Amino acid sequence: MTDAATAANRAMMQRDLASAALGMVVELDEPGHAVVSMRVRDDMTNGFHITHGGLVFTLADTAFAIACNEDDTVTVAAGADITFLKSTVAGQTLTATAVRRTRSGRTGLYDVSVVDEQGDPVAEFRGRSISTNRTL
Repeated sequence: MTDAATAANRAMMQRDLASAALGMVVELDEPGHAVVSMRVRDDMTNGFHITHGGLVFTLADTAFAIACNEDDTVTVAAGADITFLKSTVAGQTLTATAVRRTRSGRTGLYDVSVVDEQGDPVAEFRGRSISTNRTL
C-alpha cells in the first residue's frame, strides 16, 4: 500500500461513524489484510440476549472494507455472505481477520474469520469487492 493509500484508508475509517459508534478498533491495516476488534455491549444484543447477527456482519464487513482498499482506488462490496457458527454475549470481544484470496482486474475475493476472545470461531464471511473509477 502506498503512503497515500494508507493515509486515505485511515481517513476512510475516521469518517466511518458507524464503526466508531460500535467501538471498533483497527488492530492491523495492511494490503489485503486487516484485523478489527469490537467489545460486545448490552445494546448490541438481540431479544435472546446474544450478539445481534447484523453487528457480527458489520464487524466482518469493516475488516473486509479495510483489506480491500489496498491502493488508491475506491473499492466497495459487490456482495457478501456470512455463516454464523457460535453465539456470543455482552462483555465478550470479537475479532475479525480479513484476508485477500484473489484480486483480478476490478474484482476481488476476501475471507473474514470472526473469533471470540478465546479464539473460538463465531462466523465466517466471504466478501466480493469491486473497484470503482474513483480514487481516494
